[in-house]
Formats: sequence, C-alpha cells, structure tokens
Amino acid sequence: MIKLYHCASARSFRALWALEELGLDYELHMLPFPPRVFKKDYLDINPLGTIPAMFDGNTFMTESSAIAQYLTDRYGNGRLGVPVDDPRYGSYLNWLHFGEATLTFPQTLVLRYTRLEPEERRLPQVAEDYKKWFLGRLRAVEASLEKTSPWILGDTFTAADISVAYALMLAENLNMDEEFGSNTRAYWQRIQQRDAFKRALESQEEAATAQGIA
Repeated sequence: MIKLYHCASARSFRALWALEELGLDYELHMLPFPPRVFKKDYLDINPLGTIPAMFDGNTFMTESSAIAQYLTDRYGNGRLGVPVDDPRYGSYLNWLHFGEATLTFPQTLVLRYTRLEPEERRLPQVAEDYKKWFLGRLRAVEASLEKTSPWILGDTFTAADISVAYALMLAENLNMDEEFGSNTRAYWQRIQQRDAFKRALESQEEAATAQGIA
C-alpha cells in the first residue's frame, strides 16, 4: 500500500492527484502545515520536515513532481506519461519539472513573507518581487497553451499538467489568479472539472476531518 504524507493543498497535492488519476490505492496521512513546526515527530519519518513524503514498499520519495513521474512510469500503463520515442517526450519532461522548479519556487517565498512569518518578519517588497517573478515565468504557460490547448502537450493530459496546474492552484490560494492570462485562466477552469482533481480535493478534506487536522 502506498503511503502519502500530505498537507491540505500543499505541493504534496501533486502526488495525491496523480494517485487519483491512476486509480491507485493509498493511505493518506494528513499533517498540519508546516509539519516541521506543528508535528515534530514527523521528522522521524522525513528528516527534512517537508511534504510530501511517500512510501511505496522500500521506495521513499519527497519531491512532488518526481513522485508524479514515478507513479506514472511505474503504474501508469500508458496513462499520464509520454513514451521516450514520442517527439513530445522532451517537452513533457521540461513541463513536468518546470511546474515545480520554475513556477512553485517563487510562490513559496510569497507564501512565507506574506503569511507564514510573524508580522514583524514579513517582507512585502520581497513578496511582491517574487510574485512578479512567478507571473513572468507564467507567460511561458500562457504562450504554450495558445498552441497546445486543451492541455499543456495538446490533446493528451499528462503528469506535466499535474505539475503545472498545481502551481496555478497555489497561485489562486495566494490571490494571484486575477493576473492569469486568458489561456491560462481557461486551462485552470478545465483542470478543475477533472474528476480525479475533484476526488483529490474530497480525499484530503475527508482525511483531514477524520484525522482531526484543521
């Protein structure tokens, strides 16, 4: 049984969403955010104190986009992935990692310096600078969707969409979605209509309630 340690709507949502897209069985362990502060014994599970943490037998992983790729390659049977001999393979890998490395990174600094730090340590200028960084990088998504819609690679929904679309989910939570371009906005609306996306939202809410996590 796959075990996933997750905070509601955090970047571990990529892993949860991939599990739902692939119809895999899993155990979902909900944590308060950030767990390294509010759940100290989690450090015994993941010494980094970050989420996600996923166990699949003896396999242990902590990177959200890598987990999506792992689940796709190991259990996808052609779903969510792109074969290595497909001309889109390089683009697939690029978008898969772009979602985390390029889009989510600046958002974490916006989150930190607007919400997580105590009032006296918040830095509005830093948050604004990294918001602009994120929106600047998001232009690549807007431009790509002009050519590839409905999904980031065209007609095929893949793990790359999970990676990129999570960054849009986080942007909405940070009140940055009003600055999405028209292609990105329409893409985000399509994403939210996917059954697996809805199931992942329901799964985290039900697990949080059952496990007493606010």
